Amino acid sequence: MKTESNSKGRLLGVLLIGTFMAQADVTIVNVATPSIHAGLGASGAALQLVVGGYLIAVAMLLITGARLGQAYGYRRVFVAGVSVFTLASLACGLAPDPLALVVARVLQGAGAGVMFPQTFTGIQLHFTGADRIRAIGRYAMTLSAGAVSGQILGGVLVSANVAGLGWRAVFLVNVPVGVLAVISALRILPADAVRLARLDLKGVVLLSASVLLLVLPLTLGRSAGWPAWAWVCLAASGPAIAGFAKLETRVAAPLLNMHLLTVPAVRWGLVTMALATSTYYALMFVLAQYLQGALGFSPVESGLMFVPWVAAFGLAGQLVRRLGSIRWLPAVGCGLLAIAFVGTSAALLAGLGAGAGAGAVLAPLLGLGGLGLGIQFATVAGRMAAAVEPRYAPDISGVSSTLVQVGGSIGVAAVGALYLSQAHHPVHAFTTATVTLTALALVALLAATMVTRTRTTEPVPEPASQAPAQLQEARR
Repeated sequence: MKTESNSKGRLLGVLLIGTFMAQADVTIVNVATPSIHAGLGASGAALQLVVGGYLIAVAMLLITGARLGQAYGYRRVFVAGVSVFTLASLACGLAPDPLALVVARVLQGAGAGVMFPQTFTGIQLHFTGADRIRAIGRYAMTLSAGAVSGQILGGVLVSANVAGLGWRAVFLVNVPVGVLAVISALRILPADAVRLARLDLKGVVLLSASVLLLVLPLTLGRSAGWPAWAWVCLAASGPAIAGFAKLETRVAAPLLNMHLLTVPAVRWGLVTMALATSTYYALMFVLAQYLQGALGFSPVESGLMFVPWVAAFGLAGQLVRRLGSIRWLPAVGCGLLAIAFVGTSAALLAGLGAGAGAGAVLAPLLGLGGLGLGIQFATVAGRMAAAVEPRYAPDISGVSSTLVQVGGSIGVAAVGALYLSQAHHPVHAFTTATVTLTALALVALLAATMVTRTRTTEPVPEPASQAPAQLQEARR
């Protein structure tokens, strides 16, 4: 029993290395952009693409990456994704000009988009019961810790100017870690035993175009002043997504089984997860603006403010493992998240967090928020996984990861714009932002209550186009 537990622990550890790297690189480059501008002469547009190109590539490939894992084996695809990510990181660190850096960053995002969903797939395939709850808790903590650690590590590496590398170190640090992840994956992850499946290429193209139309303006539109092309893309994304959904109900081997959305635990779980996590990404943005712009914190100090959030997020995983049977736990998590935002707003309005003592006031509130989000994320992810058969792991992994990324982009774009429009009065701007985040957390709470109505695994209707094949198989 102990040997099996150790084996699963090593398996999870390998997968979480990839998750951590992918998430850390969302933020690690943020504090390096001034150095990149000075070192390569990169324009503002190029810097936006260095940051945004990665996010766009990740979002476009999460669902496709999950399906590739099902078709070719999650171990093979994980190794391939980490390899692409690592080589692209090396190319970023050696980039001679802005164009080369942007291209390498997009390729790095593509590698992350392919490797990222394999973690949740591996958890659903190899863990059950309390072990699955524990594994999802660690997965959730890795997501949160990666984003915060990236911001802190980026500041440390740039400030330390390791080996005279300057900004290049934020990319080159991935290379030894990536090599270690590939070697460990080949040694530890179980060999794939899968039947190759045909990939829905039309679905890949249409989904990628849909996500691009949505995420591109959300990522680059604000800093570009919301030009006409951004609004055109947003308007076109709706019909494109509808077209993808219609296509997936007609093909025999869909990229995404739309019938999963008929399962209440999955449908409402995706809604509450996207809403709740969007508040986290939005808070990271506006809090960094407030601490650095209004209070004079350094990037590293600003990043350290999220340590209580990450620590409480990790504690949530342990609590869920012991209290996971409590039916209303997802709603409790959203409630704690809302209370944290309300407390932050009240503290700022009272003037308690407007001066040098901001850290002492905000730290416990951020800890409460991290605890709430961690409880919500771990319980909802576990209940979505338990609500369907393990063979739907790629679908759950791909669509949940994509919605988290898209939700984060929408949260940063909307709440960030709200904050920046009132940035001349930082306390008022931050208070307005946290009130908005409170409202989002309460809507997530309502969706979380719907998740609790499903307790057992439910059958998922197969696409109608597969019925004849299934009937022939039954007759045999």
